[in-house]
Amino acid sequence: MVDYALRFLVGGLVVSLFAVLGDVLRPKSFAGLFGAAPSVALATLGLAFSKHGGDYVAIEGRSMVLGSIALAAYSCVVCQLLIRAEWSALKATLAALAIWLVAAIGLKQFLIG
Repeated sequence: MVDYALRFLVGGLVVSLFAVLGDVLRPKSFAGLFGAAPSVALATLGLAFSKHGGDYVAIEGRSMVLGSIALAAYSCVVCQLLIRAEWSALKATLAALAIWLVAAIGLKQFLIG
């Protein structure tokens, strides 16, 4: 129970700090980026470090980076399918899931082994 309370407090604090940072920066579209992903990742890594140590956090951090690269590839494909091919959102996102899966597994196998 203490672990959940600590996650709540650390996560809330980090989310709040990034939300303030996003509110200060221009354009305002950055506020959503700084309010969610980095704060959750940092809170997760901080808690993992306190529970499992540095080696575990290194693996988790590397996995987050590879996952973000795969997500970027997925997002680019979805945008192209929506704009150029004029597919529906459902069809484009479902088709691009294969790209995400191939990118994530391929990067893991190629870079980590």
